[in-house]
Amino acid sequence: MDLEQVTLAQMRYAVAVTDAQSFRQAAGESHVSQSGLSMQIRKLEELLGLVLFDRSKKPVLVTDEGAPVLTQMRAILRETERLGQVVAEGDEPAGRFRLGVIPTLSPTVLPLFLGTFVAKHPAVELVVEELQTEEIIDRLDADTLDAGLAATPLGIAGFREQALGLEPMLAYLPPGDPLLRRKSVKQSALRERALWIMPEGHCFRSQVLSYCGGSRGFPSQIQFESGSFQTLVRLVDEGLGATVLPELVVQGLPAARRREQVRPLAHPTPVREIGLVTARADLRRRVSDVLAEEVRAGLARALPPTSRHSLRLDPGK
Repeated sequence: MDLEQVTLAQMRYAVAVTDAQSFRQAAGESHVSQSGLSMQIRKLEELLGLVLFDRSKKPVLVTDEGAPVLTQMRAILRETERLGQVVAEGDEPAGRFRLGVIPTLSPTVLPLFLGTFVAKHPAVELVVEELQTEEIIDRLDADTLDAGLAATPLGIAGFREQALGLEPMLAYLPPGDPLLRRKSVKQSALRERALWIMPEGHCFRSQVLSYCGGSRGFPSQIQFESGSFQTLVRLVDEGLGATVLPELVVQGLPAARRREQVRPLAHPTPVREIGLVTARADLRRRVSDVLAEEVRAGLARALPPTSRHSLRLDPGK
């Protein structure tokens, strides 16, 4: 075994084959010839003294002895990339920054800060992906994501959370609903209605359920539908039930509809906390901190002030 001669390029090729499960596809994605990639991986296997891939299988599979070696190669390549980012960053935020955003925040929160962030920090290449909370945590843990915007607190060991803002929840009712004659809507009143909410996997679903009473005779009245707030709104407009919407979604509704079909929820006002989640060892701290500042400022401009007696909803996990 001669590890001193192993190169970063050889490790990148090996990881590319692992991900693509194909030498041809990996060569294309690596912008090298298939013969050149194959030759480098053969040399890598000779230097390591083991076979990384079972070439007799289609798709190509990693061997049992090669699996832990490739895991370590991924770690080495990640740390090398991070070293380059830290060096490039210097005194100013810079480099590629990968941000995950949960689907119930991306359409309303991203427009609040993206423009100002890009204008103020042109040296940062911001790559945004829409991901569920569990995916964000897994990707942060695997170091294939630098930060995530999610409903917090998550309270998961090994992660750092920065609270950025509190978003109130509001009742959205069908035209002619008797509850529209009231100034605010109580939890007990919502329990009496068929309620359209997010499907499994969305933290907003857990928040609405926790506010409306969980499983106390409620599930038979719940109808699960699309992960789109716009779909839930259309269903309510058809008189098929009620729903609960975040403040920023309500702001996007026509003014007449907000006035006629939206009612605040009874005190204490339920709110969801929006936060930035990073791994504890955050080597991109300069970028994540300025990002948090811009999101916090955008939320402060868009959201009404909330009482310290507001009811913070558990985002679930």
